[in-house]
Amino acid sequence: MVMLKYLEAKPKVGYTLGSASRQKEQALEELLHMQVKEFQSAPVVLRETATVSDAVVTMFLENVGSLIIGDAEGCLVGIVSRKDLLKVTLGNSAATTMPVGLIMTRYPNIVTIGPEESIVTAAKKMITHEVDTLPVVKELEAGSSQKVEVVGRITKTAMTKVVLKLALEQ
Repeated sequence: MVMLKYLEAKPKVGYTLGSASRQKEQALEELLHMQVKEFQSAPVVLRETATVSDAVVTMFLENVGSLIIGDAEGCLVGIVSRKDLLKVTLGNSAATTMPVGLIMTRYPNIVTIGPEESIVTAAKKMITHEVDTLPVVKELEAGSSQKVEVVGRITKTAMTKVVLKLALEQ
């Protein structure tokens, strides 16, 4: 343990935690304090009136795995993934003119996260709900219905960047 720097041996003092143990504690502490807003990327948003064809083109041009669907005010109304688009387009020649509003997952059923929440919470939500992207949202109070504004997105790629950042600091 001393050779691996997990423990330090000091004459007349004994053993204390070594530098390797302290580095791991610091990395864990840093991870627990990282917020989503530090790693979120710009959201790729389409209107719910856009066609499936528009969604496919946007997805390829932006190189993303899912598109956030917003209303006229820019509030979250749904999300469309690659799988959703693939399901509707295979064998359906009329799918390209169909509005994405018909195939999207609607807002109350979408897992979201706030920009101030921890990156660990985001990772837990992604794993628990088996999703690749979380819309980063801020709540708006608009009358009786609760709406949220999309301010970003956090992806599995962003999570990988977090792990890489911590690993390279060691």
